[in-house]
Amino acid sequence: MRYRKLGDIEVSAVGLGCMGMTHAYGKPADEQQMIDLIGDAVALGCTLFDTAECYGTPANPHENEELVGRALEPYRDQVRISTKFGLAFDWDDGKINHSVIADSSPEAILRSIDGSLKRLKTDRVDIYFQHRQDPNTPVEEVAEVMKDLIAAGKILGWGLSEVDEDTIRRAHAVCPVTAIQNRYSMMARWHADLFPVCQELGIGFMAFSPLANGFLSGKYADKSAFEDNGEDYRIEMPQFSEEAIAQNAALLEMLRDMANEHHATPAQISLAWMICKQPHLAPIPGTRKRHRLAENLGAADIILSEAELAEIDSALESMELSGVYGGTEVKAAQR
Repeated sequence: MRYRKLGDIEVSAVGLGCMGMTHAYGKPADEQQMIDLIGDAVALGCTLFDTAECYGTPANPHENEELVGRALEPYRDQVRISTKFGLAFDWDDGKINHSVIADSSPEAILRSIDGSLKRLKTDRVDIYFQHRQDPNTPVEEVAEVMKDLIAAGKILGWGLSEVDEDTIRRAHAVCPVTAIQNRYSMMARWHADLFPVCQELGIGFMAFSPLANGFLSGKYADKSAFEDNGEDYRIEMPQFSEEAIAQNAALLEMLRDMANEHHATPAQISLAWMICKQPHLAPIPGTRKRHRLAENLGAADIILSEAELAEIDSALESMELSGVYGGTEVKAAQR
């Protein structure tokens, strides 16, 4: 495993996004199996684990943090935990892909951090992310609260998720930002213009959905792999439609060809592409399967040359790729 810095915090070059263990990819997985899987990740050199207070179910909205807390308690001093505040799902909106309600008021943040610390069985969060911007709370006000939480020792650093350059700069001017967590993959490259400002300000970039929700693994021929039970967001994701799979065939073929050259897999090439391009970036792919975990973490050992990176970038620019899932509707909290 290779390592890199997100701000001043060292992490493994590939982390583990834990959301899908309890949320968005069907019914929650078996708890003990996921605890064992997280332990396997630590044994394989993974030190970065991402969760959020809202990654759960209507029956237990905080299930993911509780799971991660139980799993990582024996390894707490060996790992870095990031979690997120400021969102709650609207479970009653009648959608599969539920809308979210944003509340980053100072009062809500202070409730959230204490709840997260208790569920995560820890005395500090390594990187505390504002999950989405709250239309009712200026980011400068959020940054002031982060400054106080750092001073109190409850968090070591903080970050912002799905943000633009202006928001980053405004927040950083109040309290230095450790990392941002934005969607980024070969099929979702619209945040690449933030890399220069991250480098300028010494901010890390955690790439979520780095495999386009699993599409770039090349393992899905159609939606039949997903259980249509109202709990799997992939049923509605555009990249898994029959038309999209045909449209993206050239991308998957390129990944397979390069994977064969490196004795790797398409997923590993997808991850290695971003790791080798950006030294301040750590992707956080998720999985429920041990062999996929080893595959994803193994991407850190694949070195792509400058020529190979340029070849991939050129190919991506020339391809007309399908749409890809871009997130959910954010609504402001009623106060």
